[in-house]
Amino acid sequence: MSNPIRVTVWNEGRHEQTHAEVKKVYPQGIHTVIANYLQAQPGIVASTATLDEPEHGLTKEVLANTDVLTWWGHMAHGDVKDEIVDRVQQRVLEGMGIILLHSAHFSKIFRRLMGTSCSLLWREAGENERLWVVNRSHPIAAGLGEYFELPHEEMYGELFDIPTPDQLVLISWFPGGEVFRSGCCWTRGNGRVFYFRPGHETFPTYYDNTVMSVITNAVRWAAPQGPMPPITCDNRQPLEKLG
Repeated sequence: MSNPIRVTVWNEGRHEQTHAEVKKVYPQGIHTVIANYLQAQPGIVASTATLDEPEHGLTKEVLANTDVLTWWGHMAHGDVKDEIVDRVQQRVLEGMGIILLHSAHFSKIFRRLMGTSCSLLWREAGENERLWVVNRSHPIAAGLGEYFELPHEEMYGELFDIPTPDQLVLISWFPGGEVFRSGCCWTRGNGRVFYFRPGHETFPTYYDNTVMSVITNAVRWAAPQGPMPPITCDNRQPLEKLG
């Protein structure tokens, strides 16, 4: 039997402490809902970490024992210490997968990995979101149909200032006419990166089975596929005789 995929579900966790509307939807925090679902999936072991824990819950030991990190943040991006961002980035380059959720598009770690502003258009009106599956052969799309819908979500619209994804899995449409690249894949160093758009804190998005199926698929896709060779900058000796 192969080893389980070790997932650390990271959440800023500030909204649930300060906003009654959010606390009503996620009384134990967004991270708890996501982790509980993942923990129930075969071959996955999930734990949680939050911003206000020492070292934001992302110690060297925690990250060394994490195969995939999921990240939700919004109101306190600036409170994340740069040394922790450095630490997470290094683990991604070494092979740890990372899944950025919803407003994590503006997190320090996502902007670091993308090298762009990661800005976008937005509107908070509780609109219907239709997510079209544009790469049905991708592992993250496993089990999905042509599209799925969420009855209430915050709108994100283009232009989304990101590098062109290596693979685009999902595109969202909103009743106001906007579209958005909502399921995007990249590789950074040895690590796989996935951005998934839905998940506004005042809506019960992470109780939706289809949303959680996408996140589960993304965890399996982003997990290291085996031992990763280190990325080095060594003086290379020639394989063939020169001269």
